[in-house]
Amino acid sequence: MDPRPFSLKIFVAQGDPDGLRIAERSNWIGKALVFPRPLLPAIKQREEFQQAGVYLLLGPRADGDGDLLYIGEGDPVRPRLERHYSEKDFWTWAVFFVAGPGQLNKAHVQFLEAQLVQRARQAKRVPLDNGNRPAEPTLSEADRADMVVFLENLLSMLPVLGVQAFELAAPHTPAALPSPLLSCRGKGLEARGHESTQGFVVKAGSHAALEHLPSLPEHFRAAAELRQQLIANGVLQRSADHLVFSQDYAFSSPSTAGAVVLGRNVNGRVEWKDAQGRTLKELQSRQAEG
Repeated sequence: MDPRPFSLKIFVAQGDPDGLRIAERSNWIGKALVFPRPLLPAIKQREEFQQAGVYLLLGPRADGDGDLLYIGEGDPVRPRLERHYSEKDFWTWAVFFVAGPGQLNKAHVQFLEAQLVQRARQAKRVPLDNGNRPAEPTLSEADRADMVVFLENLLSMLPVLGVQAFELAAPHTPAALPSPLLSCRGKGLEARGHESTQGFVVKAGSHAALEHLPSLPEHFRAAAELRQQLIANGVLQRSADHLVFSQDYAFSSPSTAGAVVLGRNVNGRVEWKDAQGRTLKELQSRQAEG
């Protein structure tokens, strides 16, 4: 699906930018409520909490390395959030989506929950606290079509609200960004990637070093830990004497991508080069001067 421009109106309900925020997309029946965990007792009387909706709970992982995500649904959402407030310790903030009264029912939000869990597992960006894979309910053809549109609009809003867990790597097409396909090589390895609005994307089929150098955790701990995470979740899979990317994956920077690929601390703007041998740094300098 081609991205379409849209407007997002964010209302800071209590005058505190870190407090309750209500986000509404232009020409859409849905809305998102974003709030920090400590605020739940004070705002749960709002009418939105009495409606059917799908919600995300986010917070740090127990090991302190990155975020953890829980996806759920409720009809209404209030009792589910109250239960998680008392029983789930990890989450520090929440996002939930509802529509106008009567617009969403139990089957609708179960469909949204199942789709979001599937999408998060496919993206492999943030580990899930969900213990199972929710079953997708049976919907009429018309209801399913409506919920697919609702899901698309919901997913388009989440990155603006600070949730990157569902972002799949953007395809490298001429219409996306004027960024060339670049290569990163070392000791029998070759990885291919390009810049995108989501970060630096390493393409499926790219190689990575089987082991990282002992110095990597000392000089670039985040990259060393990310390598282990990508191996654990199957993004990096062993093949003979190297690792292979099983899917496109978007990194936060060219240097993080290069460090994961080569297994050592690198300057990504120097290691990634185009077909003519020009570094990313050179290409960006030329673009800045143009």
